[in-house]
Amino acid sequence: MKPSKYNWFMFFKLPSAWWCGVRLHHLENDKAVVRIKHSWFNKNPFKSMFWAAQGMAAEFSTGVLVMEKIQLSKKPISMLVANNKANFSKKARGTITFSCSDGQLIDQAIEKTIASGEGQKFWMTSKGIDLNGDLVSNFEFEWTIKLRK
Repeated sequence: MKPSKYNWFMFFKLPSAWWCGVRLHHLENDKAVVRIKHSWFNKNPFKSMFWAAQGMAAEFSTGVLVMEKIQLSKKPISMLVANNKANFSKKARGTITFSCSDGQLIDQAIEKTIASGEGQKFWMTSKGIDLNGDLVSNFEFEWTIKLRK
């Protein structure tokens, strides 16, 4: 799917992320790139981006890969975040790019789910980088998938 279609999906299904400026920039088989720009709408009192806005962008960079892989499997598989962890190393200002390159983990989990019929859990990482190339935040999400009955 093209990034524009996922951005329309976000407008209708995740409107708070859309209004905060979360946008899918690039999607390929094992990698997703999401951008968010510091603005009045996603600011905190410390003149930087609110951590939750960063979290929405980071989660979307992992979740869009999970959605895409499930769709390609043509199986009725549900997905849900079970846990997450985050570290912040610098104030988020300007445009922050969140990248996830963990698509191969999803392939393995989907294969196991289909073969065994049992749900699977796996961790995915998204790194937030500013325009200077500095790491701003690092998010990890534990996704769960299972076959729907």
